[in-house]
Formats: sequence, C-alpha cells, structure tokens
Amino acid sequence: MLKQRLITALVLIPLALYAVFMLPFEWFAGAVVVLMAAGAWEWAPFMGATKTVQRLAYVVLIVVLLSTSMVLVPLDVIWQQGELHPLFSTIIMIGCGWWVLATLLVINYPRSRRIWSRARAIVGLFGILTLVPAYAGLLAIRSINYAEQPLNGGFVVLFVLLLVWAADVGAYFAGVRYGRNKLMPAVSPGKTLEGLVGGLALAGVVMMVLFHWLRIPAEQFHGYYITGLFTVVASVFGDLNESMFKRCAGIKDSGNLLPGHGGILDRIDSLTAALPVFTLCYLWLLV
Repeated sequence: MLKQRLITALVLIPLALYAVFMLPFEWFAGAVVVLMAAGAWEWAPFMGATKTVQRLAYVVLIVVLLSTSMVLVPLDVIWQQGELHPLFSTIIMIGCGWWVLATLLVINYPRSRRIWSRARAIVGLFGILTLVPAYAGLLAIRSINYAEQPLNGGFVVLFVLLLVWAADVGAYFAGVRYGRNKLMPAVSPGKTLEGLVGGLALAGVVMMVLFHWLRIPAEQFHGYYITGLFTVVASVFGDLNESMFKRCAGIKDSGNLLPGHGGILDRIDSLTAALPVFTLCYLWLLV
C-alpha cells in the first residue's frame, strides 16, 4: 500500500505543479472544473445516487453551477483593485459556514446522521457546499496579482498544497509509528490523536521554513501562522467529513482511479475545506 501511494504521489505531484504554474489561467480554471466534476461523480453515491444517469445528473449540476459562476465573474475580474469579487466572497463565506457545520456534524457523529442520512437532497446540497467553494477558493488564490505577476498566485496555491501535504504525511507516519489513541473512531477508525499531532507538527515546521525562506516580516508572522493553523485544521476536518459520508453510505473508497489513494475525492477531501478557509483568512488577515 505504501509503495502504491508513493508511486501515485510521484505522478500526481508533478501534474499538480504543472497545472498550477504552467497552464494559462483559462486552462487552469477548466482543469479545476474537470477536477470538481470528478469529485461530484464520486460524491453522488454518498446520497444514494448509484446509477450512471443519476451520477451524471449530479455532475451536470455541479458543472452548470461552476460554469455559471465563470459567466457571472469572468476570470479577469475575480480580483478588482485588491478586493475579491462580491460573488466569490459570498461563495467563500458560505463555504466556510458549511465547514463550521460539517465540523459539528463530524464531532457529533453518529448522532448527527439523523439530520441528513435519510434525505438525498441534503447530502447533495452538502456536496455542492463542499465542491463549489473549493473551486472558488482555488481560483481566487491562483488569480492573486495575476495581471502584474502571473506566477504569484501559483506560489500561494503551492503554500496551501504544502501545508495540506505536510499535515497528511505527518499524520500518516506519526499515526503508524506512535498511534495509540483513536481520534474519532466512529468516523475514521484509522486516525489517531498522535497522527493529528504529527500532522500539525510537520505543517508547523513547513510554515517556519517557508516564512524564513520568504523573509516574511516578523510583525506579519501572527497573521500568517493563524492562517496556516486554520488551514491545516480545516484540512483535517475535510478528510474526516468525507470519511463520515463514506461510512454512512457503506463505502470504503470514493473511487479506484488512484492506486493506493482511492478516488479523486480521497485526494482532494482535505483541500475542499482548506481552500475556502485559507481564502477567508487571507482576506481577513493578510490583504
């Protein structure tokens, strides 16, 4: 399993970096739509939509929503005079509100499943609240100062990716080596408190290295560390949130496209929470 995970990661990481830094912004936005469409395909079974036509209908719904946002907010006006477009800001705020609710649902699982387990529409709405704000957050981050410095937003995206990857890697190896106390066994039996601490610790080290390498002024450390901390914690609950819906639906992996990792959602679940939370913290603390 570890060998498969490593091989898949060695393929995916260069592809992700190529998309972030090399694709023209329009192509990047299209690639993100495809990524979210794949996530929608895998989310559909969580709501009991297992037939191909049902899954396709949900994919079409997500694509229509994302395409509509692109029509209403052209890519070159996502940021205007240093401010995020109001529609994108609203989507980000709604997304962060969803992740507060999702965190409460995860903490109170399995009692919380009574709220949504019998209603397909509610689970479908949760999928929209998971995927659409992640899309908005990723495009907002990638387009930071795009007109003046096209690669600037790419490095911000890389910063978020490094934090999420560090939290994931740290949690995996700390959990394997030291894991004794279950974090939330009803949601994800394999995750431990030791893994959580390991993930936070490695993400903290990554933040320290990046901040010193980038020569972030000391007076700005406070805002950057708070942003990084909230982003990492959100990524943890993004992972747990998907695990909760999979467990309720009796699904082990969201898909089998990525050997050793499962499906697309299994790889981007942490990012779906981290992206809107980082974007909101960026707007409040770093702009």
